[in-house]
Amino acid sequence: MTSRRTLLLAPLLACLLAVPASAREITHAMGVTDVPDAPQRIVVLTNEGTEALLAVGVTPVGAVRSWLGDPWYDHIAADMAEVTVLGEESAVNLEVLVSLEPDLILGNKQRHEAIYEQLSAIAPTVISERLRGDWKINMELYTEAAGKGEEGRAALAAFDARIAALHEALGASLEEEISIARFIAGQTRIYFKDSFSGLILDEIGFKRPAAQDKPEFAEEITKERIPEFEGDRLIYFTYETGNGEADTQAADWLADPLWQNLAVVKAGKVHEVSDAIWNTAGGIIAANLLLDDLEAIYGLASTR
Repeated sequence: MTSRRTLLLAPLLACLLAVPASAREITHAMGVTDVPDAPQRIVVLTNEGTEALLAVGVTPVGAVRSWLGDPWYDHIAADMAEVTVLGEESAVNLEVLVSLEPDLILGNKQRHEAIYEQLSAIAPTVISERLRGDWKINMELYTEAAGKGEEGRAALAAFDARIAALHEALGASLEEEISIARFIAGQTRIYFKDSFSGLILDEIGFKRPAAQDKPEFAEEITKERIPEFEGDRLIYFTYETGNGEADTQAADWLADPLWQNLAVVKAGKVHEVSDAIWNTAGGIIAANLLLDDLEAIYGLASTR
């Protein structure tokens, strides 16, 4: 009788025996890896990596599920209809991954260092260093590994051109200090400059309130620190997964007298935006949608 273990190993052995006709060396966070010149069956293990591939016309055969959505963010769902779910960024389903017989795996050291050897035994594996504000650096690595380096650089250049155009169009509005808040189940965070949205705001040229003007990621705060959200504009997003707990957290804080007493709240310059777009997705598609939001907030013409 054929054992279940044998059945699981069969696709793995096929992957190991499949030698690409030609390959390139890619230097990454875990070393140097030979990857096929034109990989056809790519799996990607980060949300921002998924967006990097989609932006250059590559649909992965497998990807980790989006942090929000079932299983994908609304803004990428149409392009991911045929993609196999590989668990989550922090809990990859290796059995399913093996069954897809990939010829390239893209991951991140922060998430996947512990399983790098296992991944490398399945297929050539390329690993980025960090998450948070490094999405551009990571996109260059992912698209180069995928054989789409030129397209990746072009997509990033187009984004940078939008940043420059938005900077120009905003003019004196860039003097405004932008404050960022996030609500999670039982928790509220204040976001700094080494975050997805924080990095983009900094690139555009926006100022940040003194309490948020530091090269760090984020910090959980208590209600006594609500005054630290003061600014010329306040942008907030809520990580609601479906049980209502994050929405409850947001409603409680938004009704608090300290929140209601903020000058920015009294001025009507508070804006609710999508958590997926402003924080969780973390890739180039979300980054462009974030710029769309800013154009709408400031009543500007589209730079698309």
